[in-house]
Amino acid sequence: MSKFNTLDKLDVAGKVVMLRADLNVPMDDKFNVTNAARIDGTVPTIKELVKKGAKVVVTTHFGRPKGGQQEPEFSISHIAKPLENALGGTKVKFVDDCIGDKVKSAIKDMASDEVLLLENLRFYKEETAGDETFAEKLVEGVDFYVSDAFSTSHRAHASMCAAAKLRPNSAGRLMQKECEALDKALSNPERPVGAVVGGAKVSTKLELLGNMVEKVDVLIISGGMAHTFMKANGIDTINKENSLVEMDMLDTAKEIMEKAKKCGCDIVLPVDLVASKEFKANAEHKTVSLDEIPATGYELLDVGAKSIEAIKAKLDTCKTLVWNGPLGVFELEPFDTATNAVAQYAAKLTNEGKLMTVAGGGDTVSALDHAGVEKDFTYISTAGGAFLEWLEGKALPGVEVLKA
Repeated sequence: MSKFNTLDKLDVAGKVVMLRADLNVPMDDKFNVTNAARIDGTVPTIKELVKKGAKVVVTTHFGRPKGGQQEPEFSISHIAKPLENALGGTKVKFVDDCIGDKVKSAIKDMASDEVLLLENLRFYKEETAGDETFAEKLVEGVDFYVSDAFSTSHRAHASMCAAAKLRPNSAGRLMQKECEALDKALSNPERPVGAVVGGAKVSTKLELLGNMVEKVDVLIISGGMAHTFMKANGIDTINKENSLVEMDMLDTAKEIMEKAKKCGCDIVLPVDLVASKEFKANAEHKTVSLDEIPATGYELLDVGAKSIEAIKAKLDTCKTLVWNGPLGVFELEPFDTATNAVAQYAAKLTNEGKLMTVAGGGDTVSALDHAGVEKDFTYISTAGGAFLEWLEGKALPGVEVLKA
């Protein structure tokens, strides 16, 4: 993180700090937070800033309001109490706007032991448009800008980029932790580096796969997308009733495999599959070799025991592992077997100090939580789109703006 500004370089005593957090947490229909990971993640930054004598003003988005109007169901007011509880006694005062006189007055009246939480940034359409005038309004009365919102860093929104340019800026501890973990995983990794990439379609992870073969030594492809690669490799997994093969992506799969050869990347595909008569939990199923795949009457929902052991053997050769996507339909038992087994083995190697493991993106967090390893990986990112764009090798505007 030497390329980034950090809290270590900021003298915030007596100053007002705008903290751009990501408190876009899941809630039930009664506005109870059902997963507080993002709230808990930014607490260390808030506590450190308060301890150093800063007045902390927290800004965030929540959901996808239309913009240009207040929508009660997307109000940040629902997050004030959960944030206060997470801070363990620090009072959180909510303001029902994020710019203007109400905010300036609340900042002026802040007590030294209070945190200010502002209304949803996305109630203003100027936020997602990256409007510089709106950014200027956001930082009125603010001395420093700090970002803990890695999960939104792929968006050049006003609060993520334009505002950061208007004041001395820094990564918060969560942002710093995330960037350091990702840097160690791909930019400056201990080799050999392996990657597990799963998902339904090659077409949704084309850029990711193209970047991965240049960066990793072992690429384990699973999920539905593996069927397209197997077909391109001459192995027919087409099920007449529910094919997982993207016929229009066969040439692309061949190109990726050819690129992998030139880059010295070993692509690992399934050697056996679990075929089920129905797409439901505990349906009748059987494990089949690649030359025994039924042409009809079955769906392919997981990889088999031989594939699991082959993947474990590859993990034994790695020092670093990046994980994105499950190996099978992990939401349905027993088709969660491969995802659970490989995740638990990676966690074992991590706990033994043999493997650094970084994971993230969409279903990945849920799959690893389901496997019971969410606390055993080196780092699990709650970011979705930002994590995927990082895997694709793209520069993230909300991170680039923090570079020293």
